Amino acid sequence: MGMGLALAPEVIAKQVAEAAWQDGGNVLPGVAIRQTHLSFRSLTNRRVTDAIIVHHIGNTNADVSAETVHQWHLANGWAGIGYHFLIRKDGSIEQGRPMDTVGAHCYGENEHTVGVNIVGNFEDYMPEDAQVASAKRLLVALCRNYGFAPSRSTIFGHRDFNATACPGQNLYDMLPDIIRGAAAIY
Repeated sequence: MGMGLALAPEVIAKQVAEAAWQDGGNVLPGVAIRQTHLSFRSLTNRRVTDAIIVHHIGNTNADVSAETVHQWHLANGWAGIGYHFLIRKDGSIEQGRPMDTVGAHCYGENEHTVGVNIVGNFEDYMPEDAQVASAKRLLVALCRNYGFAPSRSTIFGHRDFNATACPGQNLYDMLPDIIRGAAAIY
């Protein structure tokens, strides 16, 4: 009998998290998520999740994909797309960074949060109704998954933590209503 090498618990946990994310299954029941199968340089699993941070693209109002943002972030020298989910103009939700890994979306808060990006420049434009509806459903599914209710103490705009205009004034002004809508569904 040969002796196999024992894997460290964190290596096993990382493999399980990656396998669960990449199995093509619906990781958030009730929410259709387009799998993107992006390749990342290096990721770390998130051990605690107690909040969600909402973002916008900001530099364009174009309907960019998770793959496009992934390329932008790789060009910055990052591991890949920093957000866990991206909501397109038509309301479709795309996979970004694997759900249970540490994001790169909000300085100082990545270790315990999920990043959701709603595509658009919401300093100058309004989110589409389909994006708002999808955001509510995604927030509910994430809150159920992580065991906390949607509220202003669990869902934030990026500017709540960092000196930034993100998620844009128009979306930020809508955030309380989006959270109330998510709470009503929850």
